[in-house]
Amino acid sequence: MLTSKQRAYLRSLALKEEPIVIIGKNGIGENLIQQVQDDLRARELIKCKVLENSMLTAKEAMESLCEICRAEPIQAIGSKFVLYKRNEKEPKIVLPKKDKK
Repeated sequence: MLTSKQRAYLRSLALKEEPIVIIGKNGIGENLIQQVQDDLRARELIKCKVLENSMLTAKEAMESLCEICRAEPIQAIGSKFVLYKRNEKEPKIVLPKKDKK
């Protein structure tokens, strides 16, 4: 589980990213799920976009993909959303440390 500080850090990294996954009228199918899993493995942090002709909202698509891919939801704004999943073998993003209480 991510802390709010870690989530804020990931949001700041996602600002300069372009959406690499586009969800259209076909919704979330096998090919899209495979693409998201591959992209998460390669990059850890991905931005996705839901087109207007899709039956899903960005939030619905984000929640669905998080459940299927076991990813962390970072944020959903308008038609875009950001997912994060740490690559256990080759981590690319170093998160701020969790504060010890």
